[in-house]
Amino acid sequence: MTSDLLAPLDLAFWNMESDRHPMHLGALGVFSAHSPTAGAHAADLLAARAAAVPGLRMRIRDLWQPLAFGGAARETDPDFDPLNHVRLHAPTDDFHADAGRLMERPLERGRPPWEAHVLPGEDGVSFAVLFKFHHALADGLRALKLAAGVLDPVDLPERAPRASEPPRGLLSDVRRLPARMPGLFRDALSDVGRALDIGASLARSTLGMRPCAALTCAPSGTRRTAGVVLDIDDVHRVRKNAGGTVNDVLIAVVAGALRRWLDERGDGSEGVAPRALIPVSRRRPHTAQPQGNRLSGYLIRLPVDEPDPVGRLETVRTAMIRNKDAGPNRGAGAVALLADHVPAFGHRLGGPLVGQAARLWFDILVTSVPLPGFGLRLGGHELTEVYPLAPLAPGQALAVAISTYRGRVHYGLVADAAAVPDLDRFAHAVSAEVETLLTVCDG
Repeated sequence: MTSDLLAPLDLAFWNMESDRHPMHLGALGVFSAHSPTAGAHAADLLAARAAAVPGLRMRIRDLWQPLAFGGAARETDPDFDPLNHVRLHAPTDDFHADAGRLMERPLERGRPPWEAHVLPGEDGVSFAVLFKFHHALADGLRALKLAAGVLDPVDLPERAPRASEPPRGLLSDVRRLPARMPGLFRDALSDVGRALDIGASLARSTLGMRPCAALTCAPSGTRRTAGVVLDIDDVHRVRKNAGGTVNDVLIAVVAGALRRWLDERGDGSEGVAPRALIPVSRRRPHTAQPQGNRLSGYLIRLPVDEPDPVGRLETVRTAMIRNKDAGPNRGAGAVALLADHVPAFGHRLGGPLVGQAARLWFDILVTSVPLPGFGLRLGGHELTEVYPLAPLAPGQALAVAISTYRGRVHYGLVADAAAVPDLDRFAHAVSAEVETLLTVCDG
């Protein structure tokens, strides 16, 4: 039975979870259907293919051995049965309503922590699949790879293998240790300095901040989801006229949507500048990396109180430039890096406290999940929409995930259903903000 230890950040996600705060991410994919039985056929395909994807057979087991006390490891589940993970549901006329109810259910921790829920459409011309992956099993990039393993095969060009260092034995490592000691010492000092810098930045981020009551809540354990689709050409029009990157525009749209939403519901946007955590992947492209999460982040204040939409975009642009200049290893957004310096048992004891402290760190998550540029299919049925869904931190009411797929931008919105019963109104505000930016930029 193969196994590997969870990386520190994965272990943190594993221990943060509770029944009311599941730590799984998701993706709701909508497929065109050739017949009313397409959903049932898709469920059969998913179950048949899952057994051949090694990553989907991995469960997470807690460890209590002396050298890994309080840790956990991924290992192959000898009793893996894909039928425990793939579920076919009754036809529905609202994919997002069903997805919200399914997202609030924690994954079963004794089995490989993932599920695929097939939702046939009542219209007979579409069906949806909700994939759920525990954050300790996979980050967004790895979840995409696991999901791709059960979709229809895609012919891709062969990538030339990268040269790798020949393996070194223990004796070789011991001989190299004296020469490496100065560097190791410098790295240790650098780590201490980075930790102090992150802590100071986090403290500064709370100064002078007016709490946004609409973004915090007493957790109810319920979930609601919604989706918004934009044309990527519209986003590029705004970018070319007003400046910034595509990501800057998409973040500024969230700020403008929050302003509209708060004003419409009577909460008011004056003086509101919530802190948005923008996760940053630390994986190097096309190189071998461990399975675990490799994340840092940027922290910016969303200019919700700025009345000018172009001014909001410029504020976001300036903040992102400042974050990129500092790099993803420093600043309040890089708190995730501190997980590497906490022993396994510390994660075991402190996981719930860290989860509860998330509201002191940031107010809303705005994350981007990359998707391939080519079309995906399941059983020959085309994937037409895909909404990434992020986990909610304890005490937070709303999370936003964004993906671009085949010329369209998909916003996946997840909210505490009790705190945000009007999530559809926020979704409409996202669309309205883009229209406003287009009008201003074209005018």
